[in-house]
Amino acid sequence: MPEQPISGHRPVSARALLGHRAFLFFLLSRSLSRFSSQIAAVAIGWQIYDLTGSAFDLGMVGLVQFLPTALLVFVAGHAADRYQRKRVVQLCQLVEAATALYLATVTYLGAVSEVQLFIATFLLGIAGAFESPTTAALLPLIAPQGSLQRATAVSSGAAQVATITGPALGGLAYAIAPHLAYSAMVLFWVLGMILTGFIRPRPQAIATERTDSDNIFAGVRFIRNNPAILGTISLDLFAVLFGGVTALLPIYARDILQTGPVGLGVLRAAPAVGALLMTMVLARHAISRHVGLRMFQAVIVFGLATIVFALSSWMWLSV
Repeated sequence: MPEQPISGHRPVSARALLGHRAFLFFLLSRSLSRFSSQIAAVAIGWQIYDLTGSAFDLGMVGLVQFLPTALLVFVAGHAADRYQRKRVVQLCQLVEAATALYLATVTYLGAVSEVQLFIATFLLGIAGAFESPTTAALLPLIAPQGSLQRATAVSSGAAQVATITGPALGGLAYAIAPHLAYSAMVLFWVLGMILTGFIRPRPQAIATERTDSDNIFAGVRFIRNNPAILGTISLDLFAVLFGGVTALLPIYARDILQTGPVGLGVLRAAPAVGALLMTMVLARHAISRHVGLRMFQAVIVFGLATIVFALSSWMWLSV
């Protein structure tokens, strides 16, 4: 039976929210999945560059990981509405754990190849493309009534913490032994799958209509009919597309900054630290005027920081 919501519609404190079993299991499961995905980003990136020494191959890893998200974004959202979200999340975590186990095995045996890493990255990308929107859609079925906003904030904060600590943990594990990083991923995803099984969400209204273009592309029509949302997404897309450097971080960590896998983990964690600090600032000082201008200014700072990073040969400045 679904767990009863906490005290009706009154505001729920963060402490009481964490005492709600379904939400606690959800929070732990999501954090463990985020831990694993961040470790994967460090381990696979470093290993592919260590094997090939090619910046092009390193960039292709990012492309292979991104493609499933781009290709399946509409299908994944529809799946979250059509099937039981809890089961979809568990299936994704199972696929991710199995992929990580394969990488741990071939790495331990010294039989890993570039092709295997690309295939594994693609599989992780497919699972992540379904897991992310389904997890987001699962939260409203778990949060106590009247506490969705606070539950979302707590969940986002936990995800940021995992994004900060995950790369550092992955870099340290890879420095000790490459297969150890993948073994940690297996453990975290299996634990996440088990915790997801303990979640008792409220009943979900399962979509029974056929899968057609009207249902799948409803989100596209909504964005197209809202110029402010379309402009915001487009600006963010082009800023990240032309200014993102995370895929090339292994080159900087090994050849320019000479910090090794641990340094790579620190570099991967740095953007999440900045994001978490800014989240805390905006929570106290929300932007209520000139929002569009502030966004353009943020993109300019993003570009300048990217230029500084490209020219830097000091670890502290790069971080």
